[in-house]
Amino acid sequence: MNIQIAREVLLWCSIINYGLLVVWFLLLVLLHEWLYRLWGKWFRLSAEQLDAINFAGMVLFKLGVLLFNVVPYIALRIVG
Repeated sequence: MNIQIAREVLLWCSIINYGLLVVWFLLLVLLHEWLYRLWGKWFRLSAEQLDAINFAGMVLFKLGVLLFNVVPYIALRIVG
């Protein structure tokens, strides 16, 4: 695999992962009450706890995408 292919793979991984993050955010905003009824009943969560868990998950996901996709992509752009 050459550097050009690695750059393209990392770019598309970043795009797809940020797309998933946007879908997660939209589902959380648009279906908040339904999610709260479903998950709150199963795990006895308050609305604030559900929001905190989702926010923490989104932050960790975004940090993972930055660390494992975006930063290597930028490094390969600088080097190559």
